[in-house]
Amino acid sequence: MFAETFRIATYNTGLSRDGPGLLLRDILKGDDPQLTAFRKVVAQVAPDILALQDVDYDLGLTTLTALRDMIRADGPDYPHLFARRPNSGLETGLDMDGDGRLGQGRDAQGFGLFAGQGGMAILSRFPFDPDKAQDFGTFLWKDLPGAIMPIVDGTPFPSAEAAEVQRLSSVAHWVVPVILPQGRIDLLAFHASPPVFDGPEDLNGRRNHDEIRFWQLFLDGQIGEAPTGAFVLLGDANLDPHDSDGRNKVMRNLLADPRLQDPRPLRPGVVAQDAGQVGDPRLDTVAWPKPDPGHLRVDYVLPAAGLKLRGSGVYWPPDNTPEAEVVNAANHHRMVWVDLVID
Repeated sequence: MFAETFRIATYNTGLSRDGPGLLLRDILKGDDPQLTAFRKVVAQVAPDILALQDVDYDLGLTTLTALRDMIRADGPDYPHLFARRPNSGLETGLDMDGDGRLGQGRDAQGFGLFAGQGGMAILSRFPFDPDKAQDFGTFLWKDLPGAIMPIVDGTPFPSAEAAEVQRLSSVAHWVVPVILPQGRIDLLAFHASPPVFDGPEDLNGRRNHDEIRFWQLFLDGQIGEAPTGAFVLLGDANLDPHDSDGRNKVMRNLLADPRLQDPRPLRPGVVAQDAGQVGDPRLDTVAWPKPDPGHLRVDYVLPAAGLKLRGSGVYWPPDNTPEAEVVNAANHHRMVWVDLVID
């Protein structure tokens, strides 16, 4: 069988809305500027498989289906959809952040104003094998080998009750098989918590660290069923290996794992470095306001070490171009893509 090139991408869309059904409403209205820009970005990059973060989830995938239909009006067609209920907005009934209040967005299993806010999804030209998918959304943080859950004055923070039910995934960790013409490839998809917006206990920083470290333990075979064939790890780690707040070493460790390859996708052109940063600015994937946090590399597509690369990139058009106006209108994040040759 001849070799074929497949483009796999990840994109934090920033499409989440503040209430259930509002994203669907905006899609159906057909005149939302952010959604129009999002559609143009997807049409320009045209990945075969696209992992999305920060899209609101509903049980029947009505919103995701409408989003897919909007994309294919003038872009790629994705007949196959995958999404599972995320931890974001999932109520616990407990004070999960230690502020003495209940029922707030930070008291959910993952931050969210309603169940399903800011979930994940995968769009694909090729079918999934959902029966063989692994969803680690219910995996408890305390069950992670070597977990670094916060301890304050010798007791779990914010409480022993919270620590007993706290799930590791702020949004989700999925292993999703896709059936290509040449065979199966597993997508290891996730969206980690930002390592900020907490106190000296470093709850979010510790959680972000362990959400990233999860994948090395998974590949070690300590959690779930590690892939035996082709796979790609992708998503929003919310962590730069050098320059962002957080426990950056865990990101450097993941990028250096010999079971993975880092294609180091670059944005085009000459790029100026943010003050005080040391990482290559061409690798940045998000344009948060400067100086804090600034431009960082937080979105990743990391193929298995044995897969053949044909190309990679960060879709970040040069400033002062019409294309740049489109990506700026879509979101702070940029789409990251990798082209793989599958024999």
